[in-house]
Parts: sequence; structure tokens; C-alpha cells
Amino acid sequence: MSSVEEFRTEIRGCLAANLTGSFAGLRDRGGPGREHEAFAERLGWERHMAAAGRTCVGWPEEHGGRGATVAQQVAFHEEYALADAPARVNHIGERLLGPTLVAFGTPGQRARFLPPIVAVEELWCQGCSEPDAGSDLANVRTRAVRDGEDWVVTGQRTWTSLAHEAQWCFVVARTEPGSSRHRGLSYLLVPLDGTGVEIRPITQLTGTGEFNEVFFDGARTRAEHIVGAPGDGRRVAMAIPGFERGVSTLGRQVGFRRELETLIGLARGNGAADDPLIRDRLARAWTGLETIRCNALRMLDGVAAGAPGPDASIGKIFWATWHRELGELAMSVLGAGGMTAAGEPYELDDRQRLFLCSRSDTSYAGSNEIQRTIIAERVLGLPKEIRP
Repeated sequence: MSSVEEFRTEIRGCLAANLTGSFAGLRDRGGPGREHEAFAERLGWERHMAAAGRTCVGWPEEHGGRGATVAQQVAFHEEYALADAPARVNHIGERLLGPTLVAFGTPGQRARFLPPIVAVEELWCQGCSEPDAGSDLANVRTRAVRDGEDWVVTGQRTWTSLAHEAQWCFVVARTEPGSSRHRGLSYLLVPLDGTGVEIRPITQLTGTGEFNEVFFDGARTRAEHIVGAPGDGRRVAMAIPGFERGVSTLGRQVGFRRELETLIGLARGNGAADDPLIRDRLARAWTGLETIRCNALRMLDGVAAGAPGPDASIGKIFWATWHRELGELAMSVLGAGGMTAAGEPYELDDRQRLFLCSRSDTSYAGSNEIQRTIIAERVLGLPKEIRP
């Protein structure tokens, strides 16, 4: 295994050599609020990277990965961000579903589902949230019943990122009649191209629609497509946030730093930095970003152990709040002109898109309220919240 610096140099060289020709125009495409941009071309780019062995680098070699260490994975994500490489289309399969199957799946499930993720031949979406059950799985109402060799799924999912582009969805459903709260849930792998599945895009504040509602009306999946034992879905699902908050967050912070530096330059250029309150907020944003990075590095011990523990919620609540406040600061720097679209019919600039997209940061992947409960109960050991 190469050293971290050797690995970083390899990835940097690979990106420089390949983000050329037909791929050169993909730099910085497909970020938050722009997930629709050049989707087919970005899919082609990711398959090109897969053919060169540059996907799923942190997975074990026996499952198609590179077996990269945590430090090497950090280097990969940082170099990918520094190269302005396009936003990934296979994030949910590579970072969420794949590690879940490595940890909890059967040999047959790994053999069936992991190779198409490595090759970017099948895309996945996450089906956990419902209209009345977002960050709290206790309120899940979607049900699945066993019918011979199938599970039959009925219910609704919402806020399902890129479901309209995915072939599969992992779904937490209630499989034990009469069960309540976290009991009786199961983790199912459900195809989206069968009967009984309807996908409806949700138009967001940015005017785009990568979020979706997914309706299951008697949708079927094979019996062996349950991860873990029936009724054990909460344990499997609770591992997902740990995988999601792993090393890739350090790459995301490269983008955060670029946004902040651009905003500082804009404030200096339009005179907003002359306002002492704006200067103070910019300084606080800089120190906040340094703190986020230090906290993320501190959490890497948990990643190295397999997945971050509940204290990973500290990092999530910190960066989400910081980024939302950066969006608010961007609008203050823009002033009244920031309230006007750049063009017809609804063309936004990067700062306006930052403001609108960052409003959701404190809700998706576990709301701030849920994160505080996890920190209180599972990190600090405080008494659990009284529930009816």
C-alpha cells in the first residue's frame, strides 16, 4: 500500500489527466441546487473513473475497492474537490448502501449489488423519510408484508434525492403488524422499475427538482432482498448516518472554504467588508470552518473503527448550522440586490443558490433537533426524552 502522499499524488495526477477533452467542461458541475446539470455526462465521467479503479476506494479489496486507509480516503476526497471535479452521481450507492451491505449484508447480497455500484451501472436512492417520519424512524408507516417469495411494499417516501435517476431504493418499512416506534422495522432493497412504483419530482426553492416523492402501491421485491433479520431494520438504518458522515465530509469542506473565500473577495469588492458587523461575521465564519475541520479530523478514529459513533452528530450539527449561516451572510454581503434574480425566468447566481440550498442543511441527513437528542442521550448519557 502506497503512502498517503503517494496516493494523493496518484489521485491528483489521475484527475488532471482525465478532466480533459470531453470531460473538461464538467468541472464544478452538478453541485447543490444544480444536480440536474449534465447528468448523463457526469454519469459517463464516473463510469470512466470506475474503469480506472477510482470508485469505492475505501471499500475492502475483496468487494471491488482499493482498501484505502482512512487518511488515503481523506486525500482522495480533498483532491477530488480541489480539482473541481463534477459532483458525484453514485454517492448514495458508494457511501451509504455499499458500506451497509459490507457490514450487514449476506454474501449473496454483496455479490449481487456491490459490483454494479463499483462499476456505476446501478444507481441508488435512500428511502427512509416519510411525510410524518423524517429524521425519526419511530413514525414510519410504510408497510411490507411477506407474500411467498416476495415482500409487498405499500407506503410513501419523500425527500428522496435522485430517485428519478435511480434503479434501486433502500427502504425502511414496518414488517411486523401491530408493532410501534422502532420495533418491527425491516431494511429492504426495492427495485424502482417494477409495477406499483410512482416517482414525482418536488420543485424546490432553487427551481430544480432532484428531490422526489416515491409512492409504493403493492411494489414487490424478492424475499432475499432484506438486509439483516426481519424486524432488525432500525439497527441497520442507524449505521447509515455514520457512513454518511465519514471521510467525504473533509472533501466537502474544500468546497466550503472556496465559498467563504469567494464571499470574502466579494465583500471587499463591493464595500460590504467596510461594515464592522460584516467583517466580524466573516471572521467568525473563518474560525468556524477551522473548528469544523479540527472536529472532522478528531472523528476519524471512529471511521477507522468501522463507522463513526453517535458523537458524529456533533460534526453534522456544527457544519450544517455553519453552512446555513454562511448562506445568510452571503445575502447580507449582496445587500438588496441579492433579492433580484440574475435573469429570466429564475436564474440564480452562486450566492443566491448557496442561501436557498443551505436552508435545508439543518434538516436533511438528520435534523438539528434529532442530532441534539442523539448527543444528549447517546453521548452525554442524559435521561431519555419522555415519550407517550
